[in-house]
Amino acid sequence: MFFGAFFLVAASFATMLLWNALMPAIFGLPALGLGQSLGLLVLSRLLTGGFRPGGGWGGGPRHHYWKQKMADRWANMTPEEREHWKGHWGGRCRKFPEDVHAPKDTQNDFV
Repeated sequence: MFFGAFFLVAASFATMLLWNALMPAIFGLPALGLGQSLGLLVLSRLLTGGFRPGGGWGGGPRHHYWKQKMADRWANMTPEEREHWKGHWGGRCRKFPEDVHAPKDTQNDFV
């Protein structure tokens, strides 16, 4: 409990220092006190993912579930299905690696 309280105060202090160094000069906003920076941390945590474990955007157990489910689906696709999927979704998602689920070539091309 001590370390949790220490971390909370340290995070609030760091937020206060960063806010007071940047926001008043850039946007003309008022400086924050320690209590206000703690409130800002709590508010931002609530708005971006709550206080559940691994909360936030793209983290936590649900993210790993879907990532594993897609990896399993990709591993069971034929090469034709993979190409079709890449053609359909490739422009909407990040770039595809060559084939992360294909067996690795253990031969070295360098002599």
